Amino acid sequence: MVIKMYLMGFDYGSKKIGVAIGQTITATASPLAIVQVKNKQIDWPSINSLIQEWRPNKLIVGLPKHADGSDNIMTVAVQRFCRQLHGRYHLPVHTIDERLSSNAAAERVTGQLDAVSAQIILETWLSG
Repeated sequence: MVIKMYLMGFDYGSKKIGVAIGQTITATASPLAIVQVKNKQIDWPSINSLIQEWRPNKLIVGLPKHADGSDNIMTVAVQRFCRQLHGRYHLPVHTIDERLSSNAAAERVTGQLDAVSAQIILETWLSG
């Protein structure tokens, strides 16, 4: 028996965080929202609302790396964001390589690029 679980995906950026929602039965994901980051302050009330509304079982965060797999300038910030998510919501937080998510998102849409990047991060997780 397959249990339906909701997953929430995040594409962290220094100015915006893309958010997507996915579920395990159909292994699909959809763009959900874009959360603003102003003066290095994350709009936690917006994330709180999304978590309360969707009640995900796991959180998946895209981890940026250089093309050769080494850490880049955003890697440390994303790892900190992951620790904050876990500390606030006490949910499992997983990371997945996001090196190509922004390029793939740009091929799909012209609007909510960050949310579509989060969707691609979740789709990659679900297909793995």
